Amino acid sequence: MTTEPLTPSNVHSEIPATGEGFILTLNCVENPGIVHAVAHYLLEHGCYIVDIKQFGDQQVRQFFMRVHFLATADGPSADQLRSDFAPLAEQWGMRWRLEPQARKERILVMVSKFGHCLNDLLFRARTGELPVEIVAVVSNHETHKDLVDWHGIPFHHIPVTPDTKPAAEAQLLELVDQYTAELVVLARYMQVLSDDLTKVLSGRAINIHHSFLPSFKGAKPYHQAYERGVKTVGATAHYVNAELDEGPIIAQQVIEVDHTYSPADLVAVGKDAECKALTNAVRWHAEGRIILSGNRTVVLR
Repeated sequence: MTTEPLTPSNVHSEIPATGEGFILTLNCVENPGIVHAVAHYLLEHGCYIVDIKQFGDQQVRQFFMRVHFLATADGPSADQLRSDFAPLAEQWGMRWRLEPQARKERILVMVSKFGHCLNDLLFRARTGELPVEIVAVVSNHETHKDLVDWHGIPFHHIPVTPDTKPAAEAQLLELVDQYTAELVVLARYMQVLSDDLTKVLSGRAINIHHSFLPSFKGAKPYHQAYERGVKTVGATAHYVNAELDEGPIIAQQVIEVDHTYSPADLVAVGKDAECKALTNAVRWHAEGRIILSGNRTVVLR
């Protein structure tokens, strides 16, 4: 008995090398047949899977999946793909998102006086390394106005005091709507957001902080770390929620140090860690790699 090999002459579909790329991200209750159903849907629409990542969480019986696929050059649009996928998603009870791969996430960046994370995001967005468009920068100080102006991005100075905080947050939300920002990035924005604001921005606001918490709170954490002789410096990027610096973790960066590092050295290393962790978090969010699961994230890298 012989089995006919798969060759170009007997494979029915062609790889749509010139087609548009799309990203489908989904999660639902774990059940047999989900991968088959999604793959069959894509085959029916003449699409070719470039990359697929999946994870079944046995603890909570949830299934997570990210598919990068190509359509034919004259194939369906994103709107058509969404419309046709909706009945399948409803059948399986999916939370899902389908976007063109080339689409850039519209982000609004917030910053205070420390500009290293802002500068890193501006550079990576300008050079195309990050699939984002920075639509505006908001700050409670004017320290970085010239830098943001040089990049040709709108800069908004919104001072914050205990008395003006509600009005300042209302102004921020107006800017989010004005610029149709999809993600708010707190790039060392040194103001605590109110519970009401974190609820409005749930799942679409990312913050960065040093990973010494909760050990070294308050001012000069790197100097406190120096006094205790720490051996690692790190940073954590997470989604914002009502619990200060305790939202679902997206990315972490750790750098080893030793007794030769001065407080200034630790600060410098900490800035590098913060930039790297925040860049990864923003990239993975923009690329549709992150799915929230309770107070955790699943990052399909």
